[in-house]
Amino acid sequence: MNYSPAMDMTPQKTNGVTHISDHIPKWYALYVSSRAEKKVEIELSRKGIEHFLPLKTTLRRWSDRKKLVDMPLIPGYIFIRIPYKNYLEALQTRHVVAFVRFEGKPAVIQDNQIDFLKRMLKQTDYEWEVTTEELSPGQKVEIIAGPFIGMEAELIAIKGKKRVGVRIEQINNVLLVEIPMEDLTIKKI
Repeated sequence: MNYSPAMDMTPQKTNGVTHISDHIPKWYALYVSSRAEKKVEIELSRKGIEHFLPLKTTLRRWSDRKKLVDMPLIPGYIFIRIPYKNYLEALQTRHVVAFVRFEGKPAVIQDNQIDFLKRMLKQTDYEWEVTTEELSPGQKVEIIAGPFIGMEAELIAIKGKKRVGVRIEQINNVLLVEIPMEDLTIKKI
């Protein structure tokens, strides 16, 4: 049987035979124990599992000092890229709680969403943050200037500021980017 990228790539077994989709690496999100993201990252490296832990450098203050530290951008999560057949190996990693699931199956994260997160971490032109706050859908916009030129997003207002929100729906987080209004245009339907 010939397989094409356009075919449904969900893992399936027929009569005990593994399909090619089990061997194609895809991105998944893992829930991890509290404050164990970096430990899981080390364990995944030891196992040779491709992973992505988005970190953001923040200034932490203690009573006696201040220090720049790398903190998980999305606490409690780490992303892995594996073929479905390696599901159990990833799940048996210390401090991994479970896969993020959608309709009872591990939720596949699109490559472009991981690429966007990586791109966000590299940019310094705009102030941004991650929130789990529920946002109501708003006007669709296209970014016409700056490092995110060409991206489509949803216009939202939080704390009185206009921001562009890009929703990563598989993990119920919203990435908020503060972008000047002159860098946006309303998306025509």
